[in-house]
Amino acid sequence: MSLYALLRNNPEPSHHDVEEAFDGNLCRCTGYRPILDAAQTFSVDGCAKSTSNGSGGGCCMQNGSGERPAGCCMNKEINGVEDGEPAKKFTPPGFKEFRPDQELIFPPSLTKHKFQPLAFGNKRKKWYRPTTIQQLLEIKNALPSAKIIGGSTETQIEIKFKAMQYSASVFVGDIQELRQYRFEDDHVYIGANITLTDLEMVCRLAGEHYGTTKAQPFAAMLKQLHYFAGRQIRNVGTPAGNLATASPISDLNPCFVASNTTLIAMSLEEGEIEIPMTQFFKGYRTTALPQNAIIAGLKVPVAQETGEIFQAFKQAKRKDDDIAIVNAAMRVKVGEDNIVEDVSLVYGGMAAITIAAKKTMEYLNGKTWGDPEVLEGAMGSLEEDFDLKFGVPGGMATYRRALAFGFFYKFWHESLHKLEIGTAEVDTEATEEIVRNISTGTRDQDAAVAYEQRVLGKGVPHVAAMRQTVGEAQYTDDLPHRKNELFGCFVLSTKAHAKILSVDESPALDLPGVVMYVDHRDLPNPEANWWGAPVCDEVFFAVDEVFTAGQPIGMILAESANQAAAGARAVKVEYEELPAVFSIEEAIEKESFYEHYRYIQRGIPIEEALASADRVIEGIARMGGQEHFYLETQACVAIPKLEDGEMEVWSSTQNPTETQAYAAQITGVSANRIVAKVKRLGGGFGGKETRSIQLSSICALAAQKSRRTVRYMLNRDEDMMTSGQRHPFLGKWKVGVNNDGKIVALEADVFNNGGWTQDLSGAVLERSLSHIDGCYNIPNVHVRGRICKTNTVSNSAFRGFGGPQGMFIAETYMSEVADALGMDVDKLREINFYKEGDETHFNQALEDYHIPMMVDQVKQESNYEARREAIEKFNAEHKWRKKGLALVPTKFGISFTALFLNQAGALVHIYHDGSILVAHGGTEMGQGLHTKMTMVAAQALGVPLESVLTSETATNTVANTSSTAASASSDLNGYAVWNACQQLNERLQPYREKLGENATMKELAHAAYFDRVNLSANGFYKTPRIGYKWGDNSGMMFFYFTQGVAAAEVEIDTLTGDWTVHQVDLKMDVGRSINPAIDYGQVEGAFVQGQGLFTTEESLWLRNGQMFTRGPGAYKIPGFRDIPQVFNVSMLKDVEWKNLQTIQRSRGVGEPPLFLGSSVFFAIRDALKAARKDHGVEDVLSLVSPATPERIRISAADPIIKRAFVAPREGEESFFRYI
Repeated sequence: MSLYALLRNNPEPSHHDVEEAFDGNLCRCTGYRPILDAAQTFSVDGCAKSTSNGSGGGCCMQNGSGERPAGCCMNKEINGVEDGEPAKKFTPPGFKEFRPDQELIFPPSLTKHKFQPLAFGNKRKKWYRPTTIQQLLEIKNALPSAKIIGGSTETQIEIKFKAMQYSASVFVGDIQELRQYRFEDDHVYIGANITLTDLEMVCRLAGEHYGTTKAQPFAAMLKQLHYFAGRQIRNVGTPAGNLATASPISDLNPCFVASNTTLIAMSLEEGEIEIPMTQFFKGYRTTALPQNAIIAGLKVPVAQETGEIFQAFKQAKRKDDDIAIVNAAMRVKVGEDNIVEDVSLVYGGMAAITIAAKKTMEYLNGKTWGDPEVLEGAMGSLEEDFDLKFGVPGGMATYRRALAFGFFYKFWHESLHKLEIGTAEVDTEATEEIVRNISTGTRDQDAAVAYEQRVLGKGVPHVAAMRQTVGEAQYTDDLPHRKNELFGCFVLSTKAHAKILSVDESPALDLPGVVMYVDHRDLPNPEANWWGAPVCDEVFFAVDEVFTAGQPIGMILAESANQAAAGARAVKVEYEELPAVFSIEEAIEKESFYEHYRYIQRGIPIEEALASADRVIEGIARMGGQEHFYLETQACVAIPKLEDGEMEVWSSTQNPTETQAYAAQITGVSANRIVAKVKRLGGGFGGKETRSIQLSSICALAAQKSRRTVRYMLNRDEDMMTSGQRHPFLGKWKVGVNNDGKIVALEADVFNNGGWTQDLSGAVLERSLSHIDGCYNIPNVHVRGRICKTNTVSNSAFRGFGGPQGMFIAETYMSEVADALGMDVDKLREINFYKEGDETHFNQALEDYHIPMMVDQVKQESNYEARREAIEKFNAEHKWRKKGLALVPTKFGISFTALFLNQAGALVHIYHDGSILVAHGGTEMGQGLHTKMTMVAAQALGVPLESVLTSETATNTVANTSSTAASASSDLNGYAVWNACQQLNERLQPYREKLGENATMKELAHAAYFDRVNLSANGFYKTPRIGYKWGDNSGMMFFYFTQGVAAAEVEIDTLTGDWTVHQVDLKMDVGRSINPAIDYGQVEGAFVQGQGLFTTEESLWLRNGQMFTRGPGAYKIPGFRDIPQVFNVSMLKDVEWKNLQTIQRSRGVGEPPLFLGSSVFFAIRDALKAARKDHGVEDVLSLVSPATPERIRISAADPIIKRAFVAPREGEESFFRYI
């Protein structure tokens, strides 16, 4: 829809237009690259990427000459279009080609429609739509508390998350007088209800009207608007909404205050009222606007022709669609001899309101602008203006002060440069910002076609791609609504640990539409309340005690989702709070652990091994969790049948069998009466492996009690509060290393935060211990692991399942050991790499092992060494901006560590028209599993791919399934499908011999059917050879290892903590890919998700134990402009996989590439080392993951950050908790 809107507004967009069109969109699966590549085919100024040689040399946008050689997609001999037109677009069968001149026009009748005033409502709520200011003033005078609604962006947040109710609402979007603007001699008048998108236009027109110098305030506003929310918000949001909301982090309000804007208010009694913006904000979310007045417009002054500079700044966690941590607008007016005549330094994010740095402004007035002593004095005054406490609301006290100082430092030098004050020393680098270019990328197409067979090995599109693109693909909540259907909503604990004194549901049951309340009293027996995998230590409903905020206490059922939510809010719960444990560090201090304990030990006793080393280096690796943020939240529809206790449970789950088992348990029936079904998931990433069971089971109980269909799809904040995350980890390590770089010993204690129940924490811990060696052969190892028991939501599976955490510890000790030795980390890696045939620390021989080869290939293909030299030169020449380069390898073990899960079943039917239906135990969650399984069946049976269908996953077609996880689903289900197909081939072989090689499947099946041959087959597969024994350190843990290497180059701004990824070169060994198109998508998506894990994605809790990051407003997954600017991905080819015993000799690819996203983290660390060296800091840098802008800025260790540092006073706690 964003792309279509762009093309309707601009049929000939540039690359830049296309890239900016998606600033309000998020994607969790693709890594954005294929979306941009597809969208860029509509641009008119170049091709999205080279299509000739994979290097960019054949691309007009990359060859440096602008020429369009034979390989360029903009060459009209190839694309068939003239210059200045979009490249030829892919038009799927059954779809029309997009032609702007043939699209539907906006109905002329609506264009000419004259809006009439409107009023309607009831006793509870009234709605007004005036069409003139006079009508609005009359309504406001009669109803002073009426809610004024323009774009409703803030109002909807208040209604949804704060349950605000307004008895009277007034929509002002149809009052044309409020949407006007005009250019006066000394100011621009802006109607208060102009949209922010139109305000962007006004700012551009102001630049043309007044010229660059006088239009500086509007250039600053335009810069802020560029990163103000997303396009969807800017299309409806208004200046009046920003002003009335009085948010302390509004990006526009500092500009209005610093420019001495005058706000024009109006009331029926007083008429027009002028309020200086410097006096408008009175307190948190309070203003000087009279209650019976409305905001009509703004008078924004233009800048003076000479001697005046105006600039704006913003820093957020993510580039696009993010609220500010700190923003600012600054203006200075100097006269003769550069004496300051007027100055405004206005900040957001530094107080409860948009605030001016008054002491600093007073200090600067009358001073000489450009005098270094004045700069120092101003920085000292800023320290007084912003004396933040350690526990300040919003946290990040040191970082916010550093940003305030850094913005002023930038402004000082930028103004000196623009004012051309020749006597002043200008730090020109401080005036520069990191520049992001149009993102491009390549895929090695030679590798993509290297192992093609008739069907397998081809880059076949996802079988549901077209349906998903046009919105016809059905997800759980898209199931048709049934008669008398009820909607559920959880009653969740608001306390982290407390006794439940009472629960009163009667206020909820009195509300309109509320039907009933379900809790533990409705269970068939107390034992039915317990669930968990593999340990049953969790309850569906809290009984007399809650152990985490977000724990279900009950469920309200109502006639609509909104009524259910209102009912849940009305349930009254009284608590008695109890002591709680939140973080890993607290759990260690209080010895709050689960009994589960694991260790791996090989070699001589670790004390002897460490003593034998030339040096022993120790440290800590700490990383936070990660929210799954699948785009479809947890969802379930439970449909009770009329007899025998049967029920159909449609669930957005990766685990149908466990869904079936616990639905049976909670309803008190046997499993054969429950059918769990899954059509598809809108993303899973492990978050729907076990955590979906809680929702589906409670919905099943509610459906049984009500004897009606129950539907419940969690909203985003409910999902994030209840569904768990990736486990935070802490690793305490010791490494024994010789002076030549050979590591001889590793000892580590590893802790993960399991939350209030164990869930899969034990298996996650085990995988982390098995991956703590990274890709390095260490002869003596002793690693131990414990699960921390805390009062947080129970953490669970997430793509990688402990592997990334273990490998992060490995790359941390490699980096820090290299620094301690004064050795290049790449050299240290090379010295310690595993080689083919070496045994891991859990005594498994490495077969088909290609990491050393892939490292060499990535270095060569990415021009790694030359870029390293260029980066060193760049860093020597730049004070505040630094570049970093890092290369990271990965080997990821493929198999469930729980042996019994390494099995799969399949059912294949051949119908006598020759069509084939495949059912298997895996679930489709966007990863293309159904596509690959249909390809396997088509290849095995010798039929076209179009003849094969996989409809859904259901427990009454394939029973006793393993969850779709561990990157093993293609291996397990693929061989099960293959096995079933081979049985059918054996039965059809006589008919192939009889009817000939060219006989169609229709002819074969028809003949076999009339001979009464069974055309259905049940396939089965279990992974051979594996079976590791903990404690004995024997047996094969993994069937094989998927391997990869990535090199990342980044640039950071150490004054702000801002950063960008310039280039990533990534190579994966996926064996002989079943479907390279899907696998490339998996690799790119996993990398960007991994980049998010190690950079932007930070989970935070409040002091009371409630989660703070409960939605996209606070939790930041990467956006379109966070991905690598150049993203080159390739697959290993031209090698033999002699020992690989999988379908097509392919390797699992879902999880392994994720850890390669850490290459961005370690490149940031590399850049920070250069910055710290400049400031004389030689200590080894221990950087906590994720590397947020805050951590980057603080780690730079420059003089500004030192003066910004805020130390906690005795007893003072941080505003946020890190678990």
